[in-house]
Amino acid sequence: MTPTARTASDRTATSPTRPARAGLSRPRLSHPVMRAGVVVVLSFVLGGLTSYAQGFLPDAFASFANSASGWTVLTALLVYWSRLRTAPAAVLGAVSFVLLVLGYTVASQVRGYVYDPLLFSAVGVVAGPFVGVAASWLRATGVRAALGTALLAGIGVGEAAYGLTIIRETTSPVYWTLIGVAGLALLTGMLVRRVRGALPVVLAVAGTAAVAATFYAAYSNLY
Repeated sequence: MTPTARTASDRTATSPTRPARAGLSRPRLSHPVMRAGVVVVLSFVLGGLTSYAQGFLPDAFASFANSASGWTVLTALLVYWSRLRTAPAAVLGAVSFVLLVLGYTVASQVRGYVYDPLLFSAVGVVAGPFVGVAASWLRATGVRAALGTALLAGIGVGEAAYGLTIIRETTSPVYWTLIGVAGLALLTGMLVRRVRGALPVVLAVAGTAAVAATFYAAYSNLY
């Protein structure tokens, strides 16, 4: 072999290596903190949009922009999308719900209306963590999936009952019917896909009924 000859291994060893790019990579939404940040921003924006929605939604769906289930659905969807674990989901649930209320408040003031956010902000602080955990547990199976389903489906069914009875004279039945059907659809879908076994099934069905009854009673006394 001549002095200038190189083997393949020599060429590999002496060839320049590319600098590591890990530290230069762009932040991606796969990171939990990034997803949580998106939820924070969207919560405030969507809260503001619900104020404007009261002006352009048809009467049949106008109750969405002025109902507890409307903000609950948005909070649950955002936290579910974030794919956070139980504890962070609880915190994000409260933050998301309160920011929906604050976004609504700011947008209402811009439109020339006065809205006091204190009541529903307090509701968000108390109920938001439970909504966040429930949304997170929809990705689980068994008992956790059953409990998450019971809370969210029960809220939908409970407010549907409230809307179709207590305030039926002043609002359209369309939205209340839809939110009730959505709650039952969630229960049915989770029973088919994730809630298996006697105990989880009982918890999901009985829990939905219990949450719905509790929501109905509490909301009836609140208003």
